[in-house]
Amino acid sequence: MANHNGQRTTATSIWTSKQAYTMAVICLLLGGAFGYLLRGSGSADNTPTAAQPASNGLPTQAQQQPTPEQMARMAHKQAEPLLAQLKTRPSDPALLVPIANIFYDAGQYDDAIGYYKQALKVDPKNVDVRSDMATCYWYKNDPDTAITEFQKSLTYNPAHASTLYNLGVVKWQGKGDPKGAVAAWQKLLDTNPNYENKARVMELISRARQHASGAMGNPKG
Repeated sequence: MANHNGQRTTATSIWTSKQAYTMAVICLLLGGAFGYLLRGSGSADNTPTAAQPASNGLPTQAQQQPTPEQMARMAHKQAEPLLAQLKTRPSDPALLVPIANIFYDAGQYDDAIGYYKQALKVDPKNVDVRSDMATCYWYKNDPDTAITEFQKSLTYNPAHASTLYNLGVVKWQGKGDPKGAVAAWQKLLDTNPNYENKARVMELISRARQHASGAMGNPKG
């Protein structure tokens, strides 16, 4: 995550090969039939797709995967420099958001939510941050809170692409509401006519309509 221009904060972009592999594993674990939820502060037009095989010398998925405890230790280690600065700047979103992003990327959603909440106290209208916090709730198996936060994000920016995309995913996968998903995705296309992944969204709309009509029994299949 990062600033309002969608650029990741440089403090969060320094990765070792082990860290890069770890994040790839997280993506593989979290990916579903729809791909992955979009990062609010990332490129809102880059709908993630299925993870590709590791390359450039990185370990493959077949090798040992890090445990949640290892992930937590790695996240805290990476966040240490920012946490040290936070002691003298406790309400600075420029620190709070990158710290939250580190924990988000490591699957430490409770920690990420805590720092996102602190950032939103300073800037409650930051829809990128709120959208990412909402996805944390989704990954914590709390679709109701995720939807609440997505909807709050849309009160500030009704056309926020990643929020609308994610809202559709959560309504369908989390609440079994294909009609609600179609409404969110249709609004995404209506308000973002040049959306890069329009074809993918149209495919999801078609599948959700089939599910709503009873033509498709399992929305996650």
